[in-house]
Amino acid sequence: MFSRQRIELKTPEQLRHMDAAGSVLAGALDAVVAAAAPGMTTGQLDRLFAAFIAERGATPNFLGYYGFPGTICTSVNEEVVHGIPGERELAVGDVLTVDAGCIISGWHSDSARTVVLGSSAQGTADAGDERLSAITRGAMWAGIAAFAEAKHIGEVGEAVEAFVASQAGERLGILEEYVGHGIGSAMHMAPDVFNYATGHRGARIRPGMAVAIEPMLTRGGVATRVLDDDWTVVTEDGARASQWEHSVACHDDGIWVLTAHDGGASELEPLGVTPTPIPQR
Repeated sequence: MFSRQRIELKTPEQLRHMDAAGSVLAGALDAVVAAAAPGMTTGQLDRLFAAFIAERGATPNFLGYYGFPGTICTSVNEEVVHGIPGERELAVGDVLTVDAGCIISGWHSDSARTVVLGSSAQGTADAGDERLSAITRGAMWAGIAAFAEAKHIGEVGEAVEAFVASQAGERLGILEEYVGHGIGSAMHMAPDVFNYATGHRGARIRPGMAVAIEPMLTRGGVATRVLDDDWTVVTEDGARASQWEHSVACHDDGIWVLTAHDGGASELEPLGVTPTPIPQR
């Protein structure tokens, strides 16, 4: 007999705690991305993030998670996800993904961004890397827009895959081993949120559901391996990778992107979706 993991449905008050954690996280990621520059170490970025959230009464949810040693994940170039911050110095042209989360009042947030250190217009970055990040970001927003209208969570993956497939130019790979997830009183919860079409409807989307939507794309193959540190995931072929992620809540009046400053309005409204603040009741 098969069992199903229970999906946690949050009250509006609980979602507001998640929104508070998301707001702190958005500001912390702003600060980290602004500080990311050639010569900066990933460990320095980790310490900056830790100080930022501590000053605002939040605690990190990555630090110590199954023994993870950092407060953020810093994945560079062919590192897809779960890169450990340390003494590595960033260089011109690097592709850096910062994945992080924090907790306020027992409720979690989770978000990731990719930044290319340099500019192809100035000859200091690869235009293909900039395209990789832009398409990954667009795929995330396509998935979030689908979440706003969908009946079942499987429609999110269908939207992500369709967006990536619609882009002209160099074909990008969608990682299948690492997927999005539910979030709330824990960082990782049911349901799984796939970044591709699975042929299954998945869980029904209901008010109170909160999920992290996080496509991961590569400029080459999708085969990966884990380094000897037991954390860092890299592409087998050395292709560069990108990850973008937001935590999103469904409530009675619509959706709200918990880890975006404006609830996602600036990105979603051009897609025909108007996010609605979580109701005060």
